[in-house]
Amino acid sequence: MSAGKGDHGPRLTRLLAMVPWLLSEGGAPVSEIAARFGIEEADVIGDLELVGLCGVPPYGGGDLIDIIVDEDGWVSAFAGPFFTRPMRLTPAEGFAVLAAGRALLAVPGAEQEGALRRALAKLEAVVGESATLAVDLEPPPVLAAVREGIAGHERLEVDYYSAWRDEFTQRRIDPLVAYSLAGRWYVDAHCHRTGGLRRFRIDRIQSVRPTGERFEHRQVAPPGEAFTPGPDARTVTVALPSWAGWVAEAYPVRAVDERPDGRIQVVLDVAGPAWLERLLLRLGPEAEVVEPDDLEGLAADAASRLLARYRD
Repeated sequence: MSAGKGDHGPRLTRLLAMVPWLLSEGGAPVSEIAARFGIEEADVIGDLELVGLCGVPPYGGGDLIDIIVDEDGWVSAFAGPFFTRPMRLTPAEGFAVLAAGRALLAVPGAEQEGALRRALAKLEAVVGESATLAVDLEPPPVLAAVREGIAGHERLEVDYYSAWRDEFTQRRIDPLVAYSLAGRWYVDAHCHRTGGLRRFRIDRIQSVRPTGERFEHRQVAPPGEAFTPGPDARTVTVALPSWAGWVAEAYPVRAVDERPDGRIQVVLDVAGPAWLERLLLRLGPEAEVVEPDDLEGLAADAASRLLARYRD
């Protein structure tokens, strides 16, 4: 799967992890870089062509990052002097760099115990002396087991909670790539239960059991968005109360319009009715499904079931 040239967010994030690793290693073959960061070799070359244009004003000799790819496909990286100059940061800048650095450690291929980790430890020690705010991106408990499955190309058996359908299932998966996106950890894997590539939120995996079975690894680039509608997803139009505009910001929507009655109308893809029921109950009686027709009474039905449980 090729990382498209228009995927600017994922490309930038990947480059911010790739360049420090290349500088610390002194160089690497294109094939190793592609395998490490889960992209194709052509995308590695395209990314590195951009790196050669990065630096600081006045962008002259010694102000840019030098990238050399020889005839054998070996990549050499050389930093300009600006990388070795001590930086003076305000407390706010220090926290921003610390948070961004922690996020970069979540990029597939980032060196977990390399120069970035050591620099963040030093920065955290300095920032912590004068501030009480702590920056911590806590990984899910099973993340290490998932990463081991990816590194060893080992099939895993997992107990997974699907929020879309409000159910626990046991699945056998071939984990391909793990990544952090919008504050959550995900793994893209071939799911033997559904017979295709699926995305799982790692914090919803209750347990992981290695099976000892190996699978043939294939490269999968991390996506730019957390939710990609699957073949079973339905397009739903929902009317929301005027104060619920946050829904359009919190979830990927196709369209947002203002209705004559002052409410907001959003069009979004829904993979399962259980998630939509919870959203409608959270928004109250002013929220309702407009289309499709068979889901118009979804909120009322969910409320009736919930009240019946309390009566029982």
